[in-house]
Amino acid sequence: MADIPDKPKLEGLEAKWGERWEATGTYRFDRTAAEASGRAGVYSIDTPPPTASGSLHIGHVFSYTHTDVKARFERMRGKNVFYPIGWDDNGLPTERRVQNYYGVRCDPSLPYDADFVPPFEGTTKNIKAADQVPISRRNFTELCEKLTVEDEAKFEELWRQLGLSVDWTQNYRTISDETIRTSQAAFLANVERGEAYQALAPTLWDIDFRSAIAQAELEDRERPAAYHRLAFHKTDGSGDILIETTRPELLAACVALVAHPDDERYQPFFGQTVTTPLFGVEVPVLSHPLAQPDKGSGIAMICTFGDMNDIIWWRELDLPNRTIIGKDGRVLADAPDVIASEAGVAAYAELAGKTVFSAQKRIVELLDASGELVHTGAQFTHPVKFFEKGDRPLEIVSTRQWYIRNGARDEKLRDELISLGQQVEFHPEFMRVRYENWVGGLTGDWLVSRQRFFGVPIPVWYGLDENGARDYDRVLVPDAASLPVDPSSDVPPGFTEDQRGAANGFEAETDVFDTWATSSLTPQLAGRWGTNDGLWDLVAPFDVRPQGQDIIRTWLFSTMLRSALEDGRAPWHHASISGFIVDPDRKKMSKSKGNVVTPADILDQHGSDAVRYWAASSRLGTDAAFDPQNPTQIKIGRRLAIKVLNAAKFALGFDAPDDAEITDPLDLSMLATLDGVVAQATASLDAYDHARALEVSEAFFWTFCDDYLELVKERAYAGGAAGASAAAALRTALSTVLRLLAPVVSFAAEEAWSWFQDGSVHRAAWPVPSDLGGDPAVLQAASQALIGIRRAKTEAKASQRTPVASARIVAPEAQADALRLAEADLRAVGRIAQLEIASGDELSVTSIELAEQES
Repeated sequence: MADIPDKPKLEGLEAKWGERWEATGTYRFDRTAAEASGRAGVYSIDTPPPTASGSLHIGHVFSYTHTDVKARFERMRGKNVFYPIGWDDNGLPTERRVQNYYGVRCDPSLPYDADFVPPFEGTTKNIKAADQVPISRRNFTELCEKLTVEDEAKFEELWRQLGLSVDWTQNYRTISDETIRTSQAAFLANVERGEAYQALAPTLWDIDFRSAIAQAELEDRERPAAYHRLAFHKTDGSGDILIETTRPELLAACVALVAHPDDERYQPFFGQTVTTPLFGVEVPVLSHPLAQPDKGSGIAMICTFGDMNDIIWWRELDLPNRTIIGKDGRVLADAPDVIASEAGVAAYAELAGKTVFSAQKRIVELLDASGELVHTGAQFTHPVKFFEKGDRPLEIVSTRQWYIRNGARDEKLRDELISLGQQVEFHPEFMRVRYENWVGGLTGDWLVSRQRFFGVPIPVWYGLDENGARDYDRVLVPDAASLPVDPSSDVPPGFTEDQRGAANGFEAETDVFDTWATSSLTPQLAGRWGTNDGLWDLVAPFDVRPQGQDIIRTWLFSTMLRSALEDGRAPWHHASISGFIVDPDRKKMSKSKGNVVTPADILDQHGSDAVRYWAASSRLGTDAAFDPQNPTQIKIGRRLAIKVLNAAKFALGFDAPDDAEITDPLDLSMLATLDGVVAQATASLDAYDHARALEVSEAFFWTFCDDYLELVKERAYAGGAAGASAAAALRTALSTVLRLLAPVVSFAAEEAWSWFQDGSVHRAAWPVPSDLGGDPAVLQAASQALIGIRRAKTEAKASQRTPVASARIVAPEAQADALRLAEADLRAVGRIAQLEIASGDELSVTSIELAEQES
């Protein structure tokens, strides 16, 4: 217990109690106790690992506070809370940040430079790609490691300031040796069971990141386009078939025309051939139900590949692949073999090496000159696929990639994923449909390989034939005991380093895993799955997965998939889904929109408890607007935290003997009212409704401060048995209220608790109803009467301290009886000499006669 300061204040509490909590291990997971209690005594959280590539924003504070409130509640309820923290530090965002921060780019062909010094260290904001210095992969990954460690230290400092009750001894990084081991072991199990495979297939490709992109990472953005009507020539010389396309630059990749099988306009041509404009390539006219008769001219050209429909048509109609766009987003130098005419070759040469934009401009000019461009329509906008972190539309190129089966082509697995999802309680429940819609709408297996540099290496090699060519049917895998491995520097079992790249030797897979392929294993990473140290059995399946609604399709789904494949069970019992933070115009905050608010200044200015209050006031799944110029809710939170300190100081100013009994009806009524609040708050937190728990607790607290404290203070000052009852009730209520509010205003509650209790409030038992038998109606009626007395004095333009000669209060009989039980306290607080309480229709102060005014 500590001395109560003369003027309690919030400033400095974060540092004071943050250090104390760390020194005493307040939030440490007790492994010994967990082993004694078993899984039933543990509450485990699959904490989101924030991306360590820049700065946290106010949305992180918002959603992580939601989880922290629940964690603190469960800890006070006696659970041994396993609350780890991870850092998602590999992947495209980290690489892009390193490129911009240091002014470098990775060129794997370059040798390692042990003395390399980057040209910049965050000293400029705009470094053009052409000005970035090329460095070796090892130099590049070293810079990635350096910057992420620095970012993670800043993140940890902010999380500690916010007061997250995570166990900082339980942490992981998604690029550490242990993480690589776990990721690689899980993948090799997928390979062994036939769940992971490689294939040469059309791939959504980001030309800036130079990497394949998975379905879950896509987003549609509106882009300008125009329809170009082109003339394809019937091979019998009987005329032309007109098609309309927004991508004439892909004409050289055309493999067929397609129309709906019921379209009478084109039925006569099905099975016949036409020749392409400019290039003179003969292609078939086919039918397929995906063709739209009401779109354009009703017949489309199939190119390899312009959009997702092209891929479906190509696969289902068994068409050839004539890809002309390379991984750099430019037209390939060599024309498809089927372009044989001199004119066709010459036309293709006009396009070779050009970007998609330039190629479209040039081919329109060529088609116009040849007379085969019949018409160009007005410009319009339509949705185009982008990588969610990319700046240019995706292209579709043919690449060899690794995939994990996800149910898109496996009805049994898809049904299992839906079934497992139904075993998880979603909070709020309506978020469940987003998961189920995603599973039901999958169009392809999960592409998990990436052509990047800073990531978990895919742990395979390929055997080479007698000519030194890669044999994709000879996939070489490491022994489990040798993990983690880096195929670019390690060798497969049975081979030596001098066989790397040699005939009959081996060649390394240089791709790395998509970051979600690692993040999908966060339960396994946090629970040290596969290490045989026993932690996994104590924490899995986890109690809750907290996360944002925008990554249900990525993180939630992929984790569910990995758990289904590995364990045949859901990875958690609950999924709590936070809403977005939006700006005052109700637009989602994002770096690309420039409307992100960083939390450091907000925390410094208003205090962590105020920010925690703002976050906890919003229900799960609900978007919250935030205006940094007028953070009203944060100001309300700060007022609450300050009032907690001042109310505690006041309540503790009265001496309550150890043997004091609470006997006064008003005191008992207050505690009975508080019993109801405890029950409501507990039920709400059980149901993951932290906002409702805060709402009822806060409402009681203000009634306690504004009404009850005022009503009983004269009696408490007076002492005696009646005063002792009030003092004891004050302390009892304060103990309960501090515990109710501790998950939200964690620093103020801990400070006030230390003034009269041993230990931490965050390790104290969650309150339970006192069941002393009071009637809540007494406090309710007395509070209403007090409001009436205050109003009457205000209307009389008198001070609240002005004595009252007489007053009359009327109320329904039951309320009148309740008021009579609090009559002495009402007279004292109102300075009323004579108080009449009579029966009436509704509770009101019907008359008040002021005593002679004070001079």
